[in-house]
This record gives sequence, C-alpha cells and structure tokens, in this order.
Amino acid sequence: MDPPVSRSLALRAALIAALLLLLVGLPAMTTASAATPADSSSTALTGNITGPMFLGESLTSTYDIHASGGPAFAANGTQVGTVTFTAVLAGSNTTTATIAPASGVLEDGVGNVSLTGPNVTESLTINVEVTSSLDTDNATLNLSYTLTVLAPYQVTATLLVSSTYGTQPFPVTVSLDGSPVGSVEVPSLTSHTTYKLSYAYVIVSLAAGWHTFTLSLGDAHGLVVFANGATTYSVSFYVAGAPPDYTALYVIGGGLLVAAIFIWLTFVNNRRRRRSK
Repeated sequence: MDPPVSRSLALRAALIAALLLLLVGLPAMTTASAATPADSSSTALTGNITGPMFLGESLTSTYDIHASGGPAFAANGTQVGTVTFTAVLAGSNTTTATIAPASGVLEDGVGNVSLTGPNVTESLTINVEVTSSLDTDNATLNLSYTLTVLAPYQVTATLLVSSTYGTQPFPVTVSLDGSPVGSVEVPSLTSHTTYKLSYAYVIVSLAAGWHTFTLSLGDAHGLVVFANGATTYSVSFYVAGAPPDYTALYVIGGGLLVAAIFIWLTFVNNRRRRRSK
C-alpha cells in the first residue's frame, strides 16, 4: 500500500508546483503582451502636401510635407523611428524647374521642399514617396500635389541714393490695393548710386477693373528715394473681365425668328385660302 500512496502524494505535489508557477508567471506574461503594442504603430501611414496652388514662372515657393503613422510612430503618436522622403516633379516641361531637397528626413513627421517653377505656364505635380521605418520594419506612402504655373505680373522701380552716405540692407514693402502682399530685400547701397528692383506677383482671383501696386520705403531710409523723388511708387494695371455671355440673346433671337417664320407662314396660307375661294 505504501508505494501507491507515495506516488499519489508526489503527483499532487507536482500539480501544485505547476499551478504556482503558472500563477506567478501569468502577470509577467500579461505585462509583456500589453507592452508590445506601446512600442509599435497602431495606425496606418498617412500624409499630405500643402502649399500655394499657384506659382509664378521662375518663382520659388515652399511646400510642406506631413506624415504620421507606420512603424516609425508609436501608438501614442511619438516618433520612435525614421521617416524619409524623396520628391520628384512631373509636368510637360520640367527642364527649368527645380525642387530641393530631392530627398531628406521628416522631423516629427514634418519637412519642406523649395520649388522653383519652370519658365513656362503649365500644370505641375509634386510626387513624394514617404517611408516610415523602425529597425527592419517599414511602410511606404505615395503623395502628390498638383499646382498651376502662371505668368506673374512684374513691378519694377528705380531707387536713388542722393546723399553722400550709403545704406545698410533694408526691405521695400509691396502692397496691392492697399494691402501688403510681400517685400523686396534691397542690399547695401553706396552713395550717389541707383538700384533697380523688381517684384513678381501671381495675380489670381482679382475682380475686373483697375488695381494698383504700391512700393514703399517706409520712414527709416530718408537717404533713399524712388526715381520720382518720393518714398512711394505706384503703378496701376487693368484686369479684364470675363467675356459677355450671349447665350440668352441667342435663345431670344432664335425664338423671335421662329415666331416670325410662323407668322409669315400663317399669312401666306391665309392668302392662298382667300384666292381659292
């Protein structure tokens, strides 16, 4: 009888030990499994490109690249890996257009590129491939942004330094119809010299009629004036309206023509009836 009892007690002891090990190891296993998602992304890689929809010929503008998600981002949105991008241009004529940098790294999912438009008017597309990576895990996303290249309006003026003193660099403010739209940085000028400056502006959605650009030196540069002797220079230009729509007149004219034909036919038929009688 003793051997069976010993074997039974040993089996019970082994079962109890296994149960204790399972209970002790379960919290650690639970903690480890719960921590895993915190170190990996729980969202898909997404992004976009933002910037001006219109760009002047040979002018430069900045376009921002945004990306989030993928292996490089933890579930709480923190960037824990690397996000890189490559950018290329697509259009009918991109020979004189440039984009820089053509590749780079997005810090906290944000970066930008400088785009210089071609010297022709056309539709231009920025194509960007974004890669989100952590160790050997990576995901890619293709983004695109289409813009229109237009011929800008050029404003030119001449500055005069009439004194015996030179000037430090200073800005010339550019306003359109009384609202500031940009500025031109003038370099250091020596005494008794002239300087030609120009400003290019892409005219979009202006109402038909006359509009005025005004260049202003401000009150900090009394030693410099425009060629007209003043501290401001204005130039006006005219924006033509849309061509008139003659559709309504065509419809009315067509209706009157049909009515006239109907009246004439009625008159002719009446005369024929009278003659037949």
